[in-house]
Amino acid sequence: MKIAVSGKGGVGKTTFAALLIRAMSEQKKQVLAIDADPDANLAGAVGIANAEEIVPISEMKDLVYERTEAKPGSVGGFFKMNPKVDDLPDALSARLDNIKLMRLGGVKKGGGGCICPESTLLKALITHIVLGRDEAVIMDMEAGIEHLGRATAGAVDRLIVVVEPGRRSIDTAMHIKQLAGEIGLNKISIVGNKIRGEQDREFLRKYLSDFEFLGFLPYDDALIEADLAGRSPYEADSIARSKIANIIEAI
Repeated sequence: MKIAVSGKGGVGKTTFAALLIRAMSEQKKQVLAIDADPDANLAGAVGIANAEEIVPISEMKDLVYERTEAKPGSVGGFFKMNPKVDDLPDALSARLDNIKLMRLGGVKKGGGGCICPESTLLKALITHIVLGRDEAVIMDMEAGIEHLGRATAGAVDRLIVVVEPGRRSIDTAMHIKQLAGEIGLNKISIVGNKIRGEQDREFLRKYLSDFEFLGFLPYDDALIEADLAGRSPYEADSIARSKIANIIEAI
């Protein structure tokens, strides 16, 4: 099972991804968790100790140079377009129970994009993870699908877009659907988050009527308190845990 999770910043995308990862681990599934959002901290949300000390792969300059034969930060020039990456998930992952977690980090881009060693290494790694690994893979993406391409889109079992009741969240979901369609990723579902009642559910169903809904997670102070205390939301006393189990069944 290969799942990508996306959505507008602040909707609870990383919280949802962490709940999904922990629940699947508790079901004895081997999970490879990928933090592909430079602005998020999936390791902390999952509950991995000393999460802030995990070095993003894009910042491992020696590794980037070793695998691409080009200096990190350089643009243009010659470097390997198909670097060796198949050993990295086992060698560089932080671990918790049945979970292996990798933090990709971001690539600073200039102009219209980046053809650089760091970007090449990350894209090769994602391609290997989606096409070549046999664990359940959960990828916490940016507010888009930056790390995915045509080579990997067809192998992603589902793109889950997390939304909250609000027009900007809905607009982001529509934009993500457009981007996904451009690379042939059409298996898209919605999870509603921060739901206060039936009115919120109906609002999302009305404006996202073309999407499949996997389920809804409640607005819950227990999840907020867990985040403030630096604990995983999965450790909170919340109905969200049972909702996540239902979503996994729906997937």
